[in-house]
Amino acid sequence: MNPFALPSPGKSADWLIFGVMVLTIGLAIGIVTIWAVVYRTKSKKRHRKQRRRHNRQHNPTLAQTGGLPPMRDPNQPPPGT
Repeated sequence: MNPFALPSPGKSADWLIFGVMVLTIGLAIGIVTIWAVVYRTKSKKRHRKQRRRHNRQHNPTLAQTGGLPPMRDPNQPPPGT
């Protein structure tokens, strides 16, 4: 005996199952629609600050800094120690 079977099989039981399925699908579609509308309105409010590339400082080139520093003697300790 199937525990999920309705006690009175017939047309009314079929329509009841059909109604429950339609209600479940409609509820799922409604939840997804509400979620999409809420998510969409939140994403519109969020703006990223655009960077202005022409005002950004660049690292200086070797020519601007005067070239590489002179080679250090391997026997001499590094400066600052």
